Amino acid sequence: MLIITHNAPAAQVGLLWTEQSDMLGSRCIVGNYLHVGGSVMLRLQRLCQKEGPRPTHNHFLCLKARPPQMTQKRFLSQGPDPSSSRVSMNLRNRMLISMLVGGGLLGAWWYVDLEKQQKIRTQRVKQLKKAAVGQGTFSLLDHTGRRRTKQDFLGSWVLIYFGFTHCPDICPDELDKLCAVVSALDQDPSLPRVQPLFITVDPERDDVPALARYVKDFHPRLIGLTGTPEEVKHAGQDYRVYANHGPKDQDGDYIVDHTILVYLVSPDGLFLDYYNRMKNQDQIQDSIKNHIKNYVRL
Repeated sequence: MLIITHNAPAAQVGLLWTEQSDMLGSRCIVGNYLHVGGSVMLRLQRLCQKEGPRPTHNHFLCLKARPPQMTQKRFLSQGPDPSSSRVSMNLRNRMLISMLVGGGLLGAWWYVDLEKQQKIRTQRVKQLKKAAVGQGTFSLLDHTGRRRTKQDFLGSWVLIYFGFTHCPDICPDELDKLCAVVSALDQDPSLPRVQPLFITVDPERDDVPALARYVKDFHPRLIGLTGTPEEVKHAGQDYRVYANHGPKDQDGDYIVDHTILVYLVSPDGLFLDYYNRMKNQDQIQDSIKNHIKNYVRL
């Protein structure tokens, strides 16, 4: 309901201003009234608008006021939250510090491991030299008549057996076992080839042709070695091999009593291990695999 405080002349068109109530938080605008023949027709254009100039005269009162409206907070900048940028920067810094610390630890571990491996190599050389087994060299003829020395086998894993071709049982059995080990290791492509050698302790009877006939019954890579009595004796002494010729029978045959061992030699030409008759094929294979796995070149 509206209260008119002024009498407007007929046919006069005017603009009526509103009053803004500070307490109610609203105002009413009534505009463009027409007075014709003593009757007043009012046409409301806008009711209870929020914005507009505050009038200076009280022409109308809005008897029913609307409740105050909720206002929306507005920020000066709609950019990213500065706190999120600080969190991202802190995360990058932590990652960088972690990488630097990890790299330092890795470098320290590598240095310590290098020092450890160097100490192991030094200790191993001292132990092997102290053992005084296989430290020398040899120069012998193989079963094809070719001169062979210890240097020819450097870089290869070598299994050496000392025996003689006239041995009735022990030597063939040990060579069978040795060659079975070599064949089994050949089946593993991740392992290097192992070279089997047979060095005679009976050079008087085991010449080049005798060795050629003998080794062909075993592994195809088996090399037979012989030489003069002095050369054979020198090779045996390097590996502390005992050999003693027994008495001859009426046919001139005799048995040679000798050390029954298989020697494992590293690619450096150093003695690493030995296997007696009590070691079976699987035990020898496992031992050789372990030596190859843990081997560090000097």
